[in-house]
Amino acid sequence: MIQVRNIRKSFGNLEVLKGIDLDIERGKVVSIVGASGAGKTTLLQIMGTLDKPDSGSVVIDGVDVMQLSDAKRSAFRNKHMGFVFQFHQLLPEFTALENVMMPALIGGTPKREARKRAEELLDFMGLSQRASHKPSELSGGEKQRVAVARALIGKPDVVFADEPSGSLDTQNKQELHRLFFDLRDQMGQTFVIVTHDEQLANLADRKICMQDGRIIPAQ
Repeated sequence: MIQVRNIRKSFGNLEVLKGIDLDIERGKVVSIVGASGAGKTTLLQIMGTLDKPDSGSVVIDGVDVMQLSDAKRSAFRNKHMGFVFQFHQLLPEFTALENVMMPALIGGTPKREARKRAEELLDFMGLSQRASHKPSELSGGEKQRVAVARALIGKPDVVFADEPSGSLDTQNKQELHRLFFDLRDQMGQTFVIVTHDEQLANLADRKICMQDGRIIPAQ
């Protein structure tokens, strides 16, 4: 599904990625681990087209996304990818339901259709009773589940997650991790997750270890 070839990236004189080759299969939960500064987030952002490499290619479902214009790359990202970050980044003035609907509405989905899909996702997340609540009225775990629902609203081929459970307590962390695997099993969803959480990393279908800008054998 995703083929990464010879990705290199530097910031000034610091080479962060040193020729990364990687293949990711559809319908798998893949974790990326390594010490801070190993290049995990940079790699995730490049695969998610949020950043450009200095050289190399990223092919997703046969499309070399680095060869697309900025506008076409943005459109590809909106259609095929979802994102979950450590801090939920929900819009505080909108309800949980409205936050989930937002990407679909921006993408041109009719409001009724977007609402139906958002309600279905919140129900799957166990949040139907919280749909009308604003982020300030939700727990940390609830906010992250809303963020996952938002990432899924466009039926993306892949969800990229950067430390998605990093700000959660143990119980909410475990619930979020179970959710990823439920989504894999029931929706065939692909996840690529940067994490420092060893439990999540070891549960993943595949664990990718990085060190000093390179992929090394799994520990």
